[in-house]
Amino acid sequence: MAENTEQNEAKHDSSSSPGMTDQEKEVAASAYESFSAGKYEESLKHLEALQELNKEDYKITMNKAVVKFYKSGQTTTGILKQSLMAMKNQVHTSAEDADGLDDVENSLLYYNQAIIHYHMRQFSEAISIGERLYQFLEPFEKFAQAVCFLLVDLYLLTFQPEKALHLLAVLDKLSVQGGNKNGKGENNTSNKDGANQKAEFTAMIEAAKSKMHQYKVRAYIQMKSSKACKREIKSVMNTAGNSAPSLFLKSNFEYLRGNYRKAVKLLNSSNIAEHPGPIKTGECVRCMFWNNLGCIHFAMGKHNLGIFYFKKALQENDHTCAQLGDGSNGQSKTFTGIPMCALLANKRYELLYNCGIQLLHIGRPLAAFECLMEAVQVYHSNPRLWLRLAECCISANKGGSEQESKGLPCKKGIVQSIVGQGYHRKIVLASQSTQNTIYSEGQSAAIPVASMEFAAICLRNALLLLPEHQQQQDTKTETGSKTSSQSGSTESGSENSDACSGKGQEADKFLSAAPSSPLRKQEVENLRCSILACSAYVALALGDNLMALNHAEKLLHQTKVSGSLKFLGHLYAAEALISLDRISDAIAHLNPENVSDVSMGVLTSEQDQGSEKGDDTVESPGKQTPMCYPSSVTSARAMMLFNLGSAYCLRSEYEKARKCLHQAASMVNTKEIPPEAILLGVYLELQNGNTQLALQIIKRNQLLPSAVQRVSPDSRKKSIQPFQSVQPIQLPSSFTQVQRK
Repeated sequence: MAENTEQNEAKHDSSSSPGMTDQEKEVAASAYESFSAGKYEESLKHLEALQELNKEDYKITMNKAVVKFYKSGQTTTGILKQSLMAMKNQVHTSAEDADGLDDVENSLLYYNQAIIHYHMRQFSEAISIGERLYQFLEPFEKFAQAVCFLLVDLYLLTFQPEKALHLLAVLDKLSVQGGNKNGKGENNTSNKDGANQKAEFTAMIEAAKSKMHQYKVRAYIQMKSSKACKREIKSVMNTAGNSAPSLFLKSNFEYLRGNYRKAVKLLNSSNIAEHPGPIKTGECVRCMFWNNLGCIHFAMGKHNLGIFYFKKALQENDHTCAQLGDGSNGQSKTFTGIPMCALLANKRYELLYNCGIQLLHIGRPLAAFECLMEAVQVYHSNPRLWLRLAECCISANKGGSEQESKGLPCKKGIVQSIVGQGYHRKIVLASQSTQNTIYSEGQSAAIPVASMEFAAICLRNALLLLPEHQQQQDTKTETGSKTSSQSGSTESGSENSDACSGKGQEADKFLSAAPSSPLRKQEVENLRCSILACSAYVALALGDNLMALNHAEKLLHQTKVSGSLKFLGHLYAAEALISLDRISDAIAHLNPENVSDVSMGVLTSEQDQGSEKGDDTVESPGKQTPMCYPSSVTSARAMMLFNLGSAYCLRSEYEKARKCLHQAASMVNTKEIPPEAILLGVYLELQNGNTQLALQIIKRNQLLPSAVQRVSPDSRKKSIQPFQSVQPIQLPSSFTQVQRK
């Protein structure tokens, strides 16, 4: 955008009002020539002389402000913004006042304001000004082209690829018509002038073609339109050659197609050393290079390599900011001392977001929490980011049970210790009352530490940021177009860096989730289900059973809840009801027939990029998740039966509890029976007075041998009959830890 700024801010100096005298025109032309040549002092003198001749024209004051801005090396952005605001008030026009935009000079004032909003990341304000300017454009002008390019850039930064493509199509038409009209224009003027005009316009269009192709690629990448994108990539390679921007875009395209090795190869072949630095372009290509490598390795499941590259990107970003003096002495707040085009160069918070997601997948929740806490200070309106923070807290506080679930065949978690010897030898069973504990005693829950109390606050924030259910207009939105997992930039397909989570369409129709793409309607519903499941889990951990029940019931009432979350919803509701002494209601939730699907997938056609996997489960410890979560309907129903046995046991219906327990044990592998189920078996045998049998269950760490010893060989056939009422047994699978005694 720096090029656009130079072109168009320079244009004010050559603009002339109809009532200007020849002398004024001459001075204005001299001022413009000096400005174009970079002689800003000389240009200022000419403008001051011009102001003496015409004191009322605010455009001269505006040109003086622009020249002073360039004289300072484009580092006084804040001062220029104030000057333009003062001029706007002087002219008594506003962006809402359409009449004030009829005049091209006024539109130049607004264009300058839009440029400043763009560089200060105030994209919505820049778009509102740009869209009003677009209505008053004269075709076949440099200014018209500049406004269109600014709008295209803004639409892509705000994930509105359809609007960007529409504008690019308009520019294509203008370039074709413009060539024809310039050809006819030679009759109206002298042949020489006409030829010059035509040559100038043709050169301008040719220079813009490469940029237009790059914009189209970025738009098609956001829409995940592979065929159209492939066609445009060829055009980019033809017009721009093997430049860094074209290779970055091609790499992004291959990344989205799943050709990760090719994407890495393309990135490595780009000569980033030749690219101008961030002071000239406002973009740190080295930073984007490392970030893109991190994104690709994340998608390949190589999370440790991914975090290595993200750290390199962060180091490069910090180095760039140090060079620019960004934030060194509070200057960044006043936007002074930093070239305007370099204001967009700092990508620290986008990179921290990526690092946090990557660390969460590695199983380092505390480090992830630190990264995401810094990112949330900037992206505090992103509900998904608040969910990720809560997942960090959950992972950090459930390490113990995770370790236990790894070593199920051993007796750890069942036998705490053995005391005495010989006849007086006693076995001390481990206590299972690990829940309902206070995790952070003596401090406010609002202090950002990885505690369950803070997780509850994060989840409350996430729920509040989601829109209400009643959105009639959402039913009319088109769902045909899909978008990319990487946000674009002029140089790279992933400048905004949330390559891990990505969907998006027009920002005004979908929920914004910066720095990642906006959420579509279905993704908002999936996110709501995930947040409710997490909220129920956290409330149970904190002993807030009423809130846990409330969240679990809300989850079960969602229209498109996935099978895995529905299963968890029933378990959490039952656990809360048992704690509230409403055992009959809990038994209804623990009916094995409630489980018909435990798929982990969310209900969209999104590309599986990884960071959204956490949405589908309550805990997200990365690779450890499958170890404690049932992967088949059979093992999920077995868990329901184990819990149902616990509920019957609380009502002293021991025979029903025993049937549930052994029915569930027959549905899964012996080694996969959780320690809670074995303790329940021990309790039931002790209730029957079978102390020796209870001891044998503990010794063998198995339930089925007790069934074999308890029943005589003649009656073994009868013992199978209680199992017949359940659905057919499938292959056994792994187990989770949500039991209640």
